[in-house]
Amino acid sequence: MKKRWILLLATIFAISGCNAKTPDGSNGNAKKEEVTKNVKTMGAIHLTKDEFLKKVVNYETNTKEWIYLGDKPCIIDFYADWCGPCKAVAPILEELAKEYDGKIYVYKINTDQEQELAGAFGIRSIPSLLFVPMEGKPQMSAGAMSKTQLVEAINSVLLTKK
Repeated sequence: MKKRWILLLATIFAISGCNAKTPDGSNGNAKKEEVTKNVKTMGAIHLTKDEFLKKVVNYETNTKEWIYLGDKPCIIDFYADWCGPCKAVAPILEELAKEYDGKIYVYKINTDQEQELAGAFGIRSIPSLLFVPMEGKPQMSAGAMSKTQLVEAINSVLLTKK
């Protein structure tokens, strides 16, 4: 019986604490929401073919050499919604997009919706990841990668000074 009263009192205290007012008369949630709004982290960015041609490389007009159009290195994830390994890699890429925000872009291309784009890069298996440094040639990796492998690739391929 004593334990029930303690539990009941603890519950009442917790509920009243959630509704407690700050010295300015608010409940404090507005400030928390404001802080959350001010912290902007970029996640993975889904690209269409048109966006790819503007942000990554316009392979239609420049057919002889690779000229990267971005201002930061990027990873391009060629994936499909039905692909199990793609689903396993997706949250890791989202996490890395936030961890490396301001340093790299993480782009995603749905190969079912952008078949022409996938064909232009010879995508035969998914996931396929294209690592695009600021200088030099991009490097393709087929198959799922662990977070450790992705971090290693980001640091050695994308963020090294040539």
